[in-house]
Parts: sequence; structure tokens; C-alpha cells
Amino acid sequence: MDGYKFFMPTQMEYGRGLAKKTGELLKPYVKQKVLIVTDAGVRKAKILDPIEMSLNEQGIAYDIFDEVDPNPTNQIVENGLRYLQKGNCDIVLAVGGGSSIDTAKAIAALVNNSGSILDYEGVNKLPHPPLPIVAIPTTAGTGSEATPATIITNEKTLFKAAIISPHLYPKLAILDPELTLGLPPSITAATGMDALTHAIESYTSKFSNPVSQALAINAVKIIGENINKAYFVGTDMDSRGEMLVASCMAGMAFAQSRLGNVHAISHTLGGIFNIPHGIANAALLPYVMAYNLPACPDQYKEIAVALGEDVSGLPVTEAGRKAIEAIVTMNKSLNIPDNIKDLGVSLDYLPQMIRDTMRSGNVFANPRLTSESDVRQIIENAYHGVL
Repeated sequence: MDGYKFFMPTQMEYGRGLAKKTGELLKPYVKQKVLIVTDAGVRKAKILDPIEMSLNEQGIAYDIFDEVDPNPTNQIVENGLRYLQKGNCDIVLAVGGGSSIDTAKAIAALVNNSGSILDYEGVNKLPHPPLPIVAIPTTAGTGSEATPATIITNEKTLFKAAIISPHLYPKLAILDPELTLGLPPSITAATGMDALTHAIESYTSKFSNPVSQALAINAVKIIGENINKAYFVGTDMDSRGEMLVASCMAGMAFAQSRLGNVHAISHTLGGIFNIPHGIANAALLPYVMAYNLPACPDQYKEIAVALGEDVSGLPVTEAGRKAIEAIVTMNKSLNIPDNIKDLGVSLDYLPQMIRDTMRSGNVFANPRLTSESDVRQIIENAYHGVL
């Protein structure tokens, strides 16, 4: 490796009950008014209560935009922008999962950049900094609170566009495991496997570096040790906290390295079929890992060890295969389908899936060189459950 860089400008604050100090933490960034960006489910679950109470205690005015969908579109972003402008808000606070954080980033970006958020698809296309962004994740999954990216679906073409710019790093990420205690098991599973996919794809990315890999492999280990307790117990604060931190670490890692074929394909599935991102990732992960194994057996061996697998005495490829087997077992225990057909995918859309997948920059970060015919085979294998 000739050289690399690591850039992480987001301040991270972690603590149980930290949401109750939101107003105090936001005060340095607020001049006039806060726009809280969230979804109706978070609001209905009263997760905003400690945050609103804290803002009120500090005398900070705020509005709430709660129209975020699981796969946010450019129209939702434009609705949020109008809401922000109507209220004269000057800081955006995302409260929720990755969809809320991504929507908040896009809204904040359009305040100082004209046109549609889709105009800025790609890397470093955003000319002007957005309004300050603060993120409070309520799921342990996307790591978007620590990344320079937002993923927005084009409502006309159903393509999920990635807008990547250092301007999009949140100023502050507030991690409070208490906010994740009420998550249903299905969401805990989907978001936990999303974080694990981030960690695995970042670790094996062509663009990884020693710093990103250190974050990624430790995130793999932490998730492997805690996801079952978070899923089956739910109220265990230690496992919830570990998952939240691991998700953020995985976000820090792939912010530097990009991801791989799982994300290239899963973004396509989310756009066309509106499949939740974490579930799409989890179902695809073993099939992409099987495809990639010849290109990175040593790294998969290290992932297997991080997941607690015994690989002593095994040839490196067989040791790497243990990582794939561990993911299959994990998906089964978390009640995640072992194929994408059960998620509602139809092969009638295969040409569009292939075309949209190959548009993703994540294909170029994937450890194994990938062609259109390779993508076809991966999707067909995942559809039929052929590993």
C-alpha cells in the first residue's frame, strides 16, 4: 500500500440516557430553530419524548418533519426542505434509523445547493456545505451517523442514488442505547445484519486501509458476540450498547473504504421492490461472500475467527468458508430468509437489477472483479437459494 488517508470529522458522544442532554449538546450549533427529521413510527413510540423535553429545557425551538419512509425518495426530501424553509430552521436533527439520517442529510444539503438532491449523485459533487447535521440513531444498523453519504431513491426510475461528499458528515452523533430498547426483534435482526454487512464488506474492500480494517474487524467481533442477546433478550442494555457502538464503528470504516457487491445489489432491490435495506443485505450476504471467497480467503478466515469459528488446522479457503457458514447460521437463528425470492424479488426485473447494480460505485470496491454476467449469477443463486 503506497498511502492512504483517514478523515472522520464527526464528534461522537455515547452514553445511556444521553438523549436527555440533547438540548445541551445541540446548543453550540443552534442559532434559531431545529428541524427534527424522523418517521411516524419513532414519533408514535414516544422515542422523541426525552429529546423534546431536553430541547424545551434549553429553550430551543424546533419543528418536526415525520414523513420519512424506509426507502426515502427525492420527493420526500423536497417535502422536508419546504417544511424546513417554512419554519426558518437552521440546523437539522435526525432521529431514527438510516432512512431518517439520510433524509436529514439530503434536506440539509439542499438549503445551500440548488436543484434536486439527485443532481449530486456520485462522489464530491456537492459544491456547498449543508446546514449543520446532528444524528441520533435509534437502530444499531446503518452507521449513517458517521458517514459522508446519503442514499435517496429516484421516485421515477426507482434507482437508489448515492450522494457522497465530506460535507455530509454530521457534526455530532449522539449514541444512546436506551433509544434502541423498544425495537422489535425483526428490526433488531435486520439492522444488526446491516451493520455486520457493512463491517465485512468494508474489511474486504479494495479501498480499505489499516485504520478502516481495524474498525471493521472489531465491529464484526462485537456484533458476533452481541447480536443474539440483543435479538432474543432485547432489554439487555449492555448488548444494545455494544451493537450501537459496533454499528457506528462499521460506518466509520466504510466511510473510508466503500462497500461491495452486497450493497450494489441490495440498493437495487430496495429501489425496485421496496425491500428493507438490512433484510436485503442479510439475505444476499452469503451468496456474495461465496462469490468473493477465491479473491480474499485470508480475510474471510480472519472474519470467521472474529465470529468465533474454530478454523485451526484448516486450509485457508476452508477456513474462509467457515465465515460464510457462520452467516448462514446467524440468518437462520434471526429468522431471516435464506433467499431473495421470499423477500418479493421477481426475476422479471433481472435486466434492470443488473443494470442498476453495475451503476454502483460499490462494484469497483468489491474484492473480486465483477461483470454483468457475474451479477446475474449472484442474483439467480440468491433467488433460488443455491449457495
